[in-house]
Amino acid sequence: MASWDDVSRIATALPEADEHSGRDGLRSWRIRDKTFAWERPLRKADLEALGDAAPDGPVLGVWVADLGVKEALLADDPVVFFTTPHFDGYPAVLVLLDRIDEPELTELMVEAWLDRAPKKVAQAYLDETEPR
Repeated sequence: MASWDDVSRIATALPEADEHSGRDGLRSWRIRDKTFAWERPLRKADLEALGDAAPDGPVLGVWVADLGVKEALLADDPVVFFTTPHFDGYPAVLVLLDRIDEPELTELMVEAWLDRAPKKVAQAYLDETEPR
């Protein structure tokens, strides 16, 4: 299962991506000034909204391409992906790090990065990494 070290290694290997630490000590990963993933511990309102279904463990927030992708991830693997009312209407999912494997995390992080990266940077990455 994945760790914060895995998240950091995957994210910072992407072109122009870097890691930031906020005043609260929580990390986020950005492409230029756009966050594509972040540490997202559950807050009091989240715990109240989720009740007994509130998961335990490290939580990663990740932007996704659109609400359709969000719904597909939530439906496909609710053991790994979830959301809270705070993210209603936003194309972002929450990920339980201790329940996702590294290949799936890598795919998720790359897709989040591609969605937030400038078009030329994203296309250059795709041109470099896609099989010919």
